[in-house]
Amino acid sequence: MSKRNLLLAISLFLIMALSTPFLITPSLAADHPLKGQKIDMAILGIGGWLPSRLGVDMSPLFAEYAKKNFGYDVSFTFAEAPFSALFQKAASTLATRSQEYNIIISDSQWLGAFASPGWIVNISRLIEQHPELDIEWYDPVVWQTYMEYPEGSETFWGLPEEGDTIALFVRTDLFHDPKERKAYKDKYGMELPQTFEDFENLSMTDFEKVAEFFTRPADGLWGTAMQYSKEYDFMTMYLYPFMFSTGGDIWDPKSRKVYGILNSDANADAMVWNKRMLNYQPPGAVSYGIAEEIDAFTQDKVATAFQWAAVGLAMLTDKNRDRVMVVPPPGFKQKDGSLKRLYSIGGQPWVINAYNDEAHMTVAIDFLKWWYLPQTQIEFAKRGGNPCVKSVLESPGFEDIQPWFRAFKYMLRTDRSRDFWHEPKYSEMLAAQQEAFTAFATGQISDPKLGLEWAACEQQKILYESGRSEIKPPKSCRSVRLR
Repeated sequence: MSKRNLLLAISLFLIMALSTPFLITPSLAADHPLKGQKIDMAILGIGGWLPSRLGVDMSPLFAEYAKKNFGYDVSFTFAEAPFSALFQKAASTLATRSQEYNIIISDSQWLGAFASPGWIVNISRLIEQHPELDIEWYDPVVWQTYMEYPEGSETFWGLPEEGDTIALFVRTDLFHDPKERKAYKDKYGMELPQTFEDFENLSMTDFEKVAEFFTRPADGLWGTAMQYSKEYDFMTMYLYPFMFSTGGDIWDPKSRKVYGILNSDANADAMVWNKRMLNYQPPGAVSYGIAEEIDAFTQDKVATAFQWAAVGLAMLTDKNRDRVMVVPPPGFKQKDGSLKRLYSIGGQPWVINAYNDEAHMTVAIDFLKWWYLPQTQIEFAKRGGNPCVKSVLESPGFEDIQPWFRAFKYMLRTDRSRDFWHEPKYSEMLAAQQEAFTAFATGQISDPKLGLEWAACEQQKILYESGRSEIKPPKSCRSVRLR
């Protein structure tokens, strides 16, 4: 038996052992309040997003589990909308106290907007009633991102459906080519990174040399790809790492002060660096979102790509799977010589509709208890999902299940990935900064400080006028224009 197969066998044995206490005995099943009933459940999720779809694709497994252990029949339907439209689709039904969607796959930043009106179930209270949901997560960043609102309160409103971090996808057919390695060393006096550990120690400054080296427009090849699209949060999520890792910040979550924090010199410098990276990306990259970046990488237009681990299955095709490795994205060198990599975190939580009737609420809770069983989480992982349960991520052989799991785990830490605003006014604040950030990236404005000034003014105004902050935008904001 190979080492990999041995590890997987040990992992499966441990998973079955760990899962045994969670199985329901027939005597308990006989007492289930829904025994003999048929329940139809509806999940609202993100269109075109594999992790979201997996929640429903795996639902027949739960139906079998519920029938065997609880004695009831359940079926699931799935409605969807793209990232940019899903919140409004959910809010329009929740505002009418409808149970059209019993469970919703939310983006993490929407927790405040869903929780503040009382539209979703308080998960902290649910955990008190159902201790099976009191789960040990891989790192505090999991509950800080997918569960908590307000920030710092340790009050929970969601449970992680999918974890996600940014990884670097690398073409080994280029990086391991002896001719490329020699040419790179001759030009830059250093070795091309070869291993996971090499990339772990790679700075963004040195990565820029790598990106420059592989940028060969005459050959239809560019060094890298990121996301700069104005749609939803694409630009924001790929600019933030440059800010967070070089001393910038975006607000004070307690006072909700934005002005004077977002519009900093450090963030202006980060915007310049982020825009400079377009020099090593294909024409049109300034409009790239997730799908466009997948196309560029799978069509061999780029040597590397900064991409969400969640779309690993789309990034790794039958054509390229054997010549791609997935590693941590570069760090940013600090004054003391150390590397700091603090990237945006992705992923989505489950939230439960607070207006579910008793039967649908019971099934929703049963479903989530089943979802976090070790064997369910391993099946999710095998299908391409990213679990967050500590015992699962630390089980032997886990990193061998998918090529991106080692990088995903590496980045799923508080000091390496970070979320932002779980604010009720999230969508308005996001739209303002997407407008400003893309204005600079596309050349609509030439001064990054103007973009930051405008975004900070707009966001402080949004928070103040909605009663979310007592801090007024300064009078100088009245004359700031994004032009």
